[in-house]
Amino acid sequence: MTAKDADALGAPSRTLTAVPRAESPMSSAGSSRMPQPDIICLSHLRWDFVSQRPQHLMSRAARDRRVFYVQPPVGSRYPDRYILRRRAHGLSVVAPAVPLQQARPRRSISGERARMRALAERIDDLIASERIRDYVLWYYTPYGIPAVRHLEPLAVVYDCMDELSLFKNAARHVRQYEAELFERADVVFTGGRSLYEAKRDRHPNVHEFPSSVDVPHFARARTSLDDPADQARIARPRLGYFGVIDERMDMRLVQSIADARADWQLVFVGPVAKIGRDRLAHGPNVHYLGKKDYEDLPGYLAGWDVAIMPFARNDATRFISPTKTPEYLAAGKPVVSTSIRDVVHPYGEKGLVRIADTPHGFIDAVVAALADDPARRVRQADLFLERLSWDRTWAEMDGLLQEAVARRRESKAEVSPPAAAPGGRALPVSVRAAVRPLKVVRSSGLVTSRD
Repeated sequence: MTAKDADALGAPSRTLTAVPRAESPMSSAGSSRMPQPDIICLSHLRWDFVSQRPQHLMSRAARDRRVFYVQPPVGSRYPDRYILRRRAHGLSVVAPAVPLQQARPRRSISGERARMRALAERIDDLIASERIRDYVLWYYTPYGIPAVRHLEPLAVVYDCMDELSLFKNAARHVRQYEAELFERADVVFTGGRSLYEAKRDRHPNVHEFPSSVDVPHFARARTSLDDPADQARIARPRLGYFGVIDERMDMRLVQSIADARADWQLVFVGPVAKIGRDRLAHGPNVHYLGKKDYEDLPGYLAGWDVAIMPFARNDATRFISPTKTPEYLAAGKPVVSTSIRDVVHPYGEKGLVRIADTPHGFIDAVVAALADDPARRVRQADLFLERLSWDRTWAEMDGLLQEAVARRRESKAEVSPPAAAPGGRALPVSVRAAVRPLKVVRSSGLVTSRD
């Protein structure tokens, strides 16, 4: 959460104004295509942290429908509101506020229930204030499922991009929630072969969608781009990595390479998360340049001689399918990686990425990469990348999503409930949320809601 966000949640506002709700991109464009249901996406990743699978897919989904990307909750002294930021097309990024003591997953059962109740109230507020009626629930994490059990979506999608239960500081109940999500889901996508093999027997409608790539974006690194100022001072040759730097990195391997080859510069672009600075590799030839915008990554890549993925082989990396693999290739760089399964197959087997796990083997692989024939390497990479694009991936996913929505609608039509609750019976929670009176606050581009 930014300081600006914290300020918006930090004190009640006295200015109450009406806030226009987001229109569907297709309706505002005057398209004759049938309006698509909105998507409420529950994610464990903050939208502005680093650009990964959810950002690529949800930004494409938002071209012809409204997408509400719900980030992990933020703690606030005024938890009866949420932050909503409008983005391009039909995308809105939502940060629900919960009491400060509930900002992180709770270990106690009572604390966890209280957190989920607060999250459910914020999502109900979102549905009411944005007049969300026909919608799909799209999960990147099963963690928030208790907060949305009462909702009645047109379909449920689980896009499983990681085995979150194996990550450091994983939520206590994530396995239990995932089992429930498999029961509720209409269609399941997996982010790579390893995850597909692990999940395919748990649901009858599982589809493999490995990491894809925006080739034109990263192909800019093949042109003469100016070296970013913080990288220009670093000598050559440069071995570069971009992405989150966390428990998945093999820092012992990195340290061994840096110590053995003082003439090589190791450049790391990305935020450090979940590990202390004392666990990082250090030395005069190891450089941490911090988090960069997605738009700036080709400029850094252009100045590297070899792109590396020095991942540790541990529980957290057992099922990963690094998006950066095809991105490095699109940039025209030689790539060296440790033996991550979804990198070995298909990239290593096709000769697109050199694989090594020991310091000596990794150094030898980098030496060979530096001697590569660039023209031959780029031709080989381009042949493989012809089949990959996030646009194509989204189009195929969207087709499967529409099939799932159609099946649900057909099933509902066969057993249609009465239009109104008879005898004055209480309406379902999701319907009550749609008519809850709300006050909406707009301040400095932030939209927050209060009861």
